[in-house]
Amino acid sequence: QVRVVESGGGLVQPGGSLRLSCAASGIILSDAVMRWYRQAPGKQREWVASITSGGTTNYASSVRGRFTISRDNVENMVYLRMNSLKPEDTAAYYCNAATALDSYWGQGTQVTVSS
Repeated sequence: QVRVVESGGGLVQPGGSLRLSCAASGIILSDAVMRWYRQAPGKQREWVASITSGGTTNYASSVRGRFTISRDNVENMVYLRMNSLKPEDTAAYYCNAATALDSYWGQGTQVTVSS
């Protein structure tokens, strides 16, 4: 059974930082493209960042230069380091693991940026 579990969300002031973690089990993480998405209240879910099995990263323009995605294939973990957070980054953040066979989602972790 595949499980994807996010953690690390919370309340942070504007300009602050957070690191989100995504733990994946039941799949070989090195075979998966890992992505982070987010969904703000009343808005559609949007892609934030991705990292391929080879380590190639891509970012949405709204977070490029502030967010960093990384992976640890040995520990089956993916991370999203978020710096210089803005109120508009407030959302539920979701981790997605995409293999050749299927796509798996976690339950999300809430990030709130507010003073």
